[in-house]
Amino acid sequence: MILSMTGYGDAQRTTDGVSYALEIRSLNNRYLKPSIKLPEHLQFLESEVEKLLRARLVRGTVNYTVRVRDTSAEAAYEINVAALQTYLDQLSAVKHTGNVSVDLAAVLALPGVCQPPELDESARERQWGIVEALTSEAIEKLLVMRGEEGRALRTDLLGHTAAIRKELAAVAERVPLVVVEYHKRLTQRVNELIGQAKLKLAEQDLAKEVAVFAERCDISEEIARLTCHLEQFDQLCDSKQHAGRKLDFLSQEMLREANTIGSKSNDSTIARHVVEIKGLIDRVKEQVQNVE
Repeated sequence: MILSMTGYGDAQRTTDGVSYALEIRSLNNRYLKPSIKLPEHLQFLESEVEKLLRARLVRGTVNYTVRVRDTSAEAAYEINVAALQTYLDQLSAVKHTGNVSVDLAAVLALPGVCQPPELDESARERQWGIVEALTSEAIEKLLVMRGEEGRALRTDLLGHTAAIRKELAAVAERVPLVVVEYHKRLTQRVNELIGQAKLKLAEQDLAKEVAVFAERCDISEEIARLTCHLEQFDQLCDSKQHAGRKLDFLSQEMLREANTIGSKSNDSTIARHVVEIKGLIDRVKEQVQNVE
């Protein structure tokens, strides 16, 4: 079953007065591109979070965000007294040169003055356990949504490939008539010219010309390859593997075969069917960009 690359998953938990809210949003991308946003005191977990994401997801731009609200006393930032004193000393020196007021709130916001409390090893492990569990829960929800959208994508894609087969069958049915009609037109035109010039053309020369035309506009190989691509495409839509890149490649190959059929067929009826086929393949290519 194919999966969509777009989806959403979230998870929440409150532990010891600390509330955690985690969100994962994914969008289309040719590769996996995680964007991880963690609170400052949890940024040491970024590499572990990325490993979790890469273990479960293959493609897509993945926006991962964790928000923490801590109402406990332990949440208070520590003031770096040495850094604060250095800033105050510098501001005191500036005050001697003019009338300068000092805003304590602004001073506390300066780099290095207020720092989050250091977590010991046990606290780090506890935080990782919470984040890991929430991440796994959110990924599961994300995959459920991706699966639901993937089923809709599969239905749409298989509908397009069925329509392509119908058009291709009409092309294959038309192919034998192209040579027959060309033979009739050529014979009629040659007879007209010969009648005017009172000349005679050997039948074998006419047959040779028709044979050259038939070889030049033979599209049986292209029809066979396009049919094979369609079969592979449908099989991948029902496979358990991540098929996005392969489906993208097959859609490009299908378009290449359709272009060759259009350029070689030399027939207006086949050309109309090829226009329909190419339009359907373009829609397939657009939809495949959503498949993981």
